[in-house]
Amino acid sequence: MTDNTLESSMQTSDNPAPKPAVEKKSWVPVVLIGIAVLFLGLVLYIPAINVFYFAFHRGLGPFLHNLTEPNFISAVRMTLALAAIAVPINVIFGLATAWALANKRFRGRTLLLSIVDLPFAISPVVAGLMIVLLYGRQGWFGPFLQERGIQIVFAFPAMVLATLFVSMPFVAREVIPVLEEEGVDQEEAAYTLGANYWQTFWRVTVPNIRWGLLYGVLLTNARAMGEFGAVSVVSGNIIGKTQSLPLFVEEAYKSYDTEAAYSAAVLLALLALVTLVLKEILERKTGGYRKKMH
Repeated sequence: MTDNTLESSMQTSDNPAPKPAVEKKSWVPVVLIGIAVLFLGLVLYIPAINVFYFAFHRGLGPFLHNLTEPNFISAVRMTLALAAIAVPINVIFGLATAWALANKRFRGRTLLLSIVDLPFAISPVVAGLMIVLLYGRQGWFGPFLQERGIQIVFAFPAMVLATLFVSMPFVAREVIPVLEEEGVDQEEAAYTLGANYWQTFWRVTVPNIRWGLLYGVLLTNARAMGEFGAVSVVSGNIIGKTQSLPLFVEEAYKSYDTEAAYSAAVLLALLALVTLVLKEILERKTGGYRKKMH
């Protein structure tokens, strides 16, 4: 053995090779995930499973029978009618508002944006109370409406107003970011090529915002069909006349007709499930479209 080899061997024995670092296990992610699962289980999953269990625990026959009851069918018709009126009106309002807020800079723009967000912040019950104070018998317009035999509160018009209010911001809030991202270059190019405002809107603006618009329409429809607080205040909850599907659930449960209440709740839950699936699809399409823009 040479001297160099002997020296190298002595150095190796004095300075052994470092051992790979052992990764310490952290319990923090496990604890956080456990808290999240426990919270979702108590607040969402277990109540939802409970609703489906009580709706179907006697079989499919009683469930289908509850769906054919006249009061239930009337509530479904009322809910569909509210959505059929509120969604198109809010789409028109949302498009006009979004276009003005995204493309124009004017004094009071921030205030207008805050007003659009007002239904997110205010309680639906307070919104219903505002409608009663305006259009009720003792409200500002009450005497004027009574003289002409027009009934707003505790009738279908007040339910429409309440639904319009609570579902107002969704289209505007979804379309505004898309319009701001697009800018006005394409619209100005269309104008220089001879297109008028209407042609530019349908052939340039609408195709660019279609996914955001569809997302807003979806959320507006879901809120219109599921609204309870504001509609409850202004409708009077008259069975077969001014009772929407969420009000039917409450009335049936309070009347100890729990199977009918759970059956209607299942229908609303399925509506929410369809909304979530469509929302996920539209989010992916919107995300893919935005990536193409960059």
